[in-house]
Amino acid sequence: MQKKGLLIGCGVVGAILVVLFFVISWGVSQYNSIIVLDEGVNNAWSQVENQYQRRFDLVPNLVETVKGVANFEKETYTAVTEARAKVGQIKITPEMLNDPNAFQRFQQAQDGLSGALSRLLVAVENYPQLKANENFLQLQSQLEGTENRISVERKRFNDSVQAYNTDIKRFPKNLIASIAGFKEKQYFKAAAGTEQAPKVQFQ
Repeated sequence: MQKKGLLIGCGVVGAILVVLFFVISWGVSQYNSIIVLDEGVNNAWSQVENQYQRRFDLVPNLVETVKGVANFEKETYTAVTEARAKVGQIKITPEMLNDPNAFQRFQQAQDGLSGALSRLLVAVENYPQLKANENFLQLQSQLEGTENRISVERKRFNDSVQAYNTDIKRFPKNLIASIAGFKEKQYFKAAAGTEQAPKVQFQ
């Protein structure tokens, strides 16, 4: 009788251990899948950073080129220089992706530089000598290519964030995410006003 009870006890313990093994294995599997998505976001973010850095590095040469043209609007290239300085003041860290306020400041600074560069390129249309300047044309082409790559990388980043955010909110994986400290990450949003088509007026 005692032996039978011992066997039953061993069987219960064995069953508990098996259940624990499968629970732990499941938890590890879920954790690892979140890690894969988290690393995907980090990789996409690094590509966005690379393209923003490329643009940041192009701006001084672009400004110096337009400054060399007689009567070019000083306030236009000054606005670009000031917008670039604001971008340079923001320290980019991995934690920024989990901080809505820090991420918003980063995006606002980058959008400010985008707007200033757009205004500069529009102003260039009034200066035929710039449009014939080989150095300026090369810089303009590089800048336009970089802007296109920024758009592409931002979309890829947003896609990665969407996959990650969706995954950590699903039950029961949200329990693993909460215990492990995984937080929702931020998206890039369209700059204010870009959702509306520009108005065209004919005189």
